Amino acid sequence: MGKFVNPDNSAFQDAVVSKIYVDKTRMLGFTNEVLGTQQKFICNSRPRRFGKSMTANMLAAYYSKGCDSKELFAGLEIAKHADYEKHLNKYDVIHFDVQWCQMMVANAEETVSFISKNVLKELREIYGDVISADTNMVADALADINTATGNKFVIIIDEWDVLIRDESTNKAVQEDYINFLRGLFKGIEPTKYIALAYMTGILPIKKYKTQSALNNFDEYTMLDPSLLAPYVGFTEDEVKDLCKAYNKNFTEVKRWYDGYSLEGYHVYNPRAVVNLMLRGTFQSYWTQTGTYESIEPLINMDFDGLRSAIIDMLAGDAVEVTPYFFQNDMVSFRDKDDVITLLIHLGYLGYNQKLRQAFIPNEEIRFEFAMATKLNKWSELISFQKESRFLLEAVLDKDTACVAELLEKIHNQYTSTIQYNDENSLSSVLTIAFLGTMDYYFKPIRELPTGRGFADFVYVPKPEYKEDYPALVVELKWNKSADVALQQIKEKKYADSLADYAGKILLVGINYDKKTKEHSCKIEEMVK
Repeated sequence: MGKFVNPDNSAFQDAVVSKIYVDKTRMLGFTNEVLGTQQKFICNSRPRRFGKSMTANMLAAYYSKGCDSKELFAGLEIAKHADYEKHLNKYDVIHFDVQWCQMMVANAEETVSFISKNVLKELREIYGDVISADTNMVADALADINTATGNKFVIIIDEWDVLIRDESTNKAVQEDYINFLRGLFKGIEPTKYIALAYMTGILPIKKYKTQSALNNFDEYTMLDPSLLAPYVGFTEDEVKDLCKAYNKNFTEVKRWYDGYSLEGYHVYNPRAVVNLMLRGTFQSYWTQTGTYESIEPLINMDFDGLRSAIIDMLAGDAVEVTPYFFQNDMVSFRDKDDVITLLIHLGYLGYNQKLRQAFIPNEEIRFEFAMATKLNKWSELISFQKESRFLLEAVLDKDTACVAELLEKIHNQYTSTIQYNDENSLSSVLTIAFLGTMDYYFKPIRELPTGRGFADFVYVPKPEYKEDYPALVVELKWNKSADVALQQIKEKKYADSLADYAGKILLVGINYDKKTKEHSCKIEEMVK
């Protein structure tokens, strides 16, 4: 039992006995299936505070020969699998956290040598008689051990990408590190001595030009989580169970922390949900991680269309993105799509894989973006918000003529600035027009499903503003009439979709005439 080789299970034990622990051990069923196959090389990237280290600790506790974890896993999901005991504590495991290793040395250039020196030292303590005396590389030592004993290793690297992120401009450090990883994982010998390789970090594997440095790894990312989607964060069912246990309003939790839609799963940030359950306060828990400093320079990059895209998403819209050319580092940005792609990997944006669209996932992240843009005093945002506040006041006053006039002004004034296609023109105009709701309302719900149809937009006031601001249910029409839009809201009972809301509701019907480019509006009030 060592620090890096065949560690104990104490780190995972701390997680299991914590006040809140959500069982994700079914993932071990997946890793058991790929052991010793061509799919045994896994890179699972996800944002900060999404349980990366806990997963790495779980894998180490399950596979490591350095501990007896039968009792620890006995009551968990993996214990129900047929091959549970077949792989339990049966492997030599190498497990290290690159970020911790980096902190143990005087400078980044020494990180790889620190890892190699310490892993080799512990390997010699176990297999000294079969490792050549002149061996000074971990990969060579593992090959010697496998040749002599037939033993295979499970290698777990946590925060694998920290040198890629923190030393983004230091090419010497990055090349040294990538070559170290290549030695461990690329070629014929690694296929012999590795039973499973699992790396976790924020970024996918670094690309050189258009090729991955380790193209034998299967990558699971926030763009394409595939089979690992339910293990990225808390699923909706898991959050519902926590809400029942801690007497929290699930609807409010969903507004604040939902939004990552991965392979059909609604995924929540585990750190935020746990903090809410234990502290009881709805707020942005990202701020406590120092992540604001991470996004500020990104959203202020001088790329054409980037600020417009951020404003679109702040208002509740989604923007198209091409994520395929991002080089998986913090410096190689070609255009706004690369910046948006990085923000997806960092967890600041959600991603719709089918539509290839990015969006701000929830109120927590919306708050972070709002703070970043306000402190930088974006002139575009200030202008949009000023116009939008006038519009909101007109809606609240039920001044339909003024609403129509302001919508028409915004449509004509900002069509060339905000990026959207003709088919979705009015929807895009509306999101920008109602940007001023951001301080008082949650992120607008698009096409809210109801029993008999869909409302185009629903704005729900935040609890602290519920007495002064009504909910807004908005229906949009092309080339018909505002009366038709309003009638559809009532006929399809869109207001019924606000099941957990009680209070004043404004029904807002809006029509846009393509030929005349005129807008019209009808507003009615109801109480639910």
